[in-house]
Amino acid sequence: MKIKITTTNIDLTSAIESYVDEKMKSVEKFAIPHQSENPIMEVEIGKTTNHHQSGDVFRAEVNMRVRGKHFRATSEESDLYAAIDDVRNELVRELSSHKDKARTLVRRGAGMIKNMLRFGRGE
Repeated sequence: MKIKITTTNIDLTSAIESYVDEKMKSVEKFAIPHQSENPIMEVEIGKTTNHHQSGDVFRAEVNMRVRGKHFRATSEESDLYAAIDDVRNELVRELSSHKDKARTLVRRGAGMIKNMLRFGRGE
């Protein structure tokens, strides 16, 4: 998975870059891409304004496409690292929810087929 990091109103330091890489690499196991597909994750981090000193000043946003489906998560926090952690958790929640929905749909279809076969026996 390729991670593209952009910043707004802050400088991208190596510490921030390594932290984002570390946190977003752990999301890859939830994405389940095809073998030929290499998903690109676009991460945007920055300050919402330059003149505010307290409150939810830092913002993190992640956009990701996996198997043609678009996933997006945003977070605003008082600390940059907290915003990155929060956006990672939101993205994991979204990806696992999508995975569970697909699994439930398959199981529901299999159950319907099983019921049709059961009633076709003439019992």
